[in-house]
Amino acid sequence: MNVIETDQLTKRFGSFTAVDHISFTVGEGEIFGFLGANGAGKTTAMRMLCGLSTPTSGTGRVAGFDIYKETELIKRHIGYMSQKFSLYGDLKVWENIRLYGGIYGLSEKQLKVKTDELLRALDLENERNTLVDALPLGWKQKLAFSVAIIHEPR
Repeated sequence: MNVIETDQLTKRFGSFTAVDHISFTVGEGEIFGFLGANGAGKTTAMRMLCGLSTPTSGTGRVAGFDIYKETELIKRHIGYMSQKFSLYGDLKVWENIRLYGGIYGLSEKQLKVKTDELLRALDLENERNTLVDALPLGWKQKLAFSVAIIHEPR
């Protein structure tokens, strides 16, 4: 089963073409990555696949959902962690966990359980009330990845 399918996917900003007719498939369990210089369109392609930016043309499906019409379903079924992280440095560790769990639609009960589970699993129980900006880089990476998949995407 393919988890990502694109055909001639394109994104233009005025006369500038950021992503130029890319076509590929990614099968379930397959590892896939974008390589290229700064400005090559990697982030723009990811934004389209995550449902954050509408393509100019072409087609695409992620987790079986159309990237034009089913963007909210895509967001609920994938986990995405950007290279720069998307943690809030001025929030505490537990606040970031709850924020992202809430964004992904977890209930209040699920938020409490998941927060405690993640703090334990990441060995961050003693850092629960630490501002994220004060954490070492490796801990931030673990936390960012964990909140990206807190909703247990397929």
